[in-house]
Amino acid sequence: MGTATLLAVLLLSGCTTGPADRSPIGARAEAPVPQGVADPAAPPSAVPPEPECDPRASLRPAGALPQPGRMPAGSTMEKIRARGRLIAGVDQNNYLFGFRDPLTGRLEGFDIDLVREVARAIFGDPERVQYVVVTQAQRLTAVNGQVDLVANSMTITCARRELVEFSTNYLDSGQRVLVPETSSVKGIEDLGGKRVCAAANTTSIQAIIDAPAKPVAISAVDWTDCLVLLQQGQVDAISTTDNVLAGLAAQDPTTKIVGPRFSDEPHGLAFARGATDLVRFVNGVFDRLRADGGWMQIYNRWLGPTLGPVPAPPPARYRG
Repeated sequence: MGTATLLAVLLLSGCTTGPADRSPIGARAEAPVPQGVADPAAPPSAVPPEPECDPRASLRPAGALPQPGRMPAGSTMEKIRARGRLIAGVDQNNYLFGFRDPLTGRLEGFDIDLVREVARAIFGDPERVQYVVVTQAQRLTAVNGQVDLVANSMTITCARRELVEFSTNYLDSGQRVLVPETSSVKGIEDLGGKRVCAAANTTSIQAIIDAPAKPVAISAVDWTDCLVLLQQGQVDAISTTDNVLAGLAAQDPTTKIVGPRFSDEPHGLAFARGATDLVRFVNGVFDRLRADGGWMQIYNRWLGPTLGPVPAPPPARYRG
């Protein structure tokens, strides 16, 4: 049994299926609801109003990368090297990006591989990482003393740049819709008045709230909670970036991704605003991965089989 199939079995165990009704989630006692579900969802509150900026523009690398184990004196990277491990905030419920393999117990995925490349550049050893699991709602605060960086499939926005610093864009994505394979829904425009789930405090929640068709946004703590709600028939759809939906669809082959992208979602690693030297260092690591084919290998390993090939990684943009 493959990993995706096993994950699907684990998620489906104990779940009931059936058509969604319009009574509040939790009113149907026969279908237990994951903790932390909000019906309806509150708009994201952890970010200020959206300012103007180029969300893809990050800090330029400060010259050539130093040799592993020989970080500049006084730098954030030297403090990490002296500590002996990189501390990274990651997801463990986002299949293909950050998930715990039930067969090995190891964290795996696209984001995890990027973190390992940063550790390789600092230590010469990709395994010198301490992983701290953070929810979608914790991503913007975890970098302020808890972790060195967050790698959690996070969309770069100008509002979020007011709170954290971001790397260059490492993945272009956009919001779409996941529904049961028997659904007649063709896209977000068909979900007026229907319940649509996304993780709490994400740009996906706001996009659902803002959709002209006026779907009802339902929030959950993790994406797998949304999948459970869909499997139980308590929501009609899940909507978020197509890369996250690809992982959910791989876990449950009775679902399908529908509709075109209706948002633009560049993805970046997040850092504390004061850790500019670490941001420039990581951008240097990403530049090397773009140039030597490392990014393509990571993409093809995790996303190629589901989302198809891409011609090249997203180009880097710099603002200074």
